[in-house]
Amino acid sequence: MSSTSPGRHTRLALVVPFLNEEEHLGALLRSLTTQTRAPDQLVLVDDGSTDRSGAIAGRFVADHPFARRLSRPPRQVGRDRLAGAPELVAVQWAVEQLEPWDVVGKLDADLVLAPNTLATLVTAFDADPTLGMAGAYISEIGRDGHATRKPCGPGHVEGATKFYRRQCWEDIAPLPAILGWDMFDEVRARMAGWQTTSVEIPGGDPLHLRPMGTQDGLLRGYRRWGASAYSCGDHPAHVALIAARDAARPPRVLGSVNYVAGWTLAALRRRPRAEPELRAHVRRDQLLRIRRRLGGANRVQGRARTPEA
Repeated sequence: MSSTSPGRHTRLALVVPFLNEEEHLGALLRSLTTQTRAPDQLVLVDDGSTDRSGAIAGRFVADHPFARRLSRPPRQVGRDRLAGAPELVAVQWAVEQLEPWDVVGKLDADLVLAPNTLATLVTAFDADPTLGMAGAYISEIGRDGHATRKPCGPGHVEGATKFYRRQCWEDIAPLPAILGWDMFDEVRARMAGWQTTSVEIPGGDPLHLRPMGTQDGLLRGYRRWGASAYSCGDHPAHVALIAARDAARPPRVLGSVNYVAGWTLAALRRRPRAEPELRAHVRRDQLLRIRRRLGGANRVQGRARTPEA
């Protein structure tokens, strides 16, 4: 595993793919100008926009020498705009055109970053040469108007902010352009011996302006999530536990039903999946964690039944 030399400036590149993001792109770009640690290069990838987001990106590039805009041809948006992982295709295409870099970050175009976001993430890579992937915890505005952090399991890196050490990226790329790619990457990284983690950002989480399902519908978002779990090889017991956990969260049972339906339909239709080695790794890890949790619950119940408790 490689790391930057002590005292050497870590070259940070950012890639922001966008498609018809005129409502949110300006807010992300403004938050990038407030960073305490600016990126060394920023590539704004217009993935065939037909609204004003391309013009917004163009104006930003004209005023900021570290930024450039790349344009991809217009594409047909099918029934499910994410089915072919167009975001990943755009990112991998853009990374091939970067100038030399040490850490590359992929950011969603509908984020607002706290000023210390980039500095904190670069510091995390500098401090730990085994860290291959990192990102920030993400908050979203709920129906009550308050920002709430998204649940994020140990080692998970949210899709909205994904940062890769160069050697880790080279170890895991290219990623398959299918649903679930943003889980494949962290599993491949861990299989290659890298650490993956989410990082606490001083000053607050990046704010996701468009929570899951607000563009295509929340229930479709849950079905897509279930299909991604199938692609990654999730064990049926793990799928059932996730569904049970989320039955208490809005939209409650409907969300859980659609999550299981997405997993089931993907299985019945034999949707594309990750390589067998990755799927086997995922299942082993999930079963191990389930056994640990059940063991812990049994120990707690056993203590609760003793007279001394």
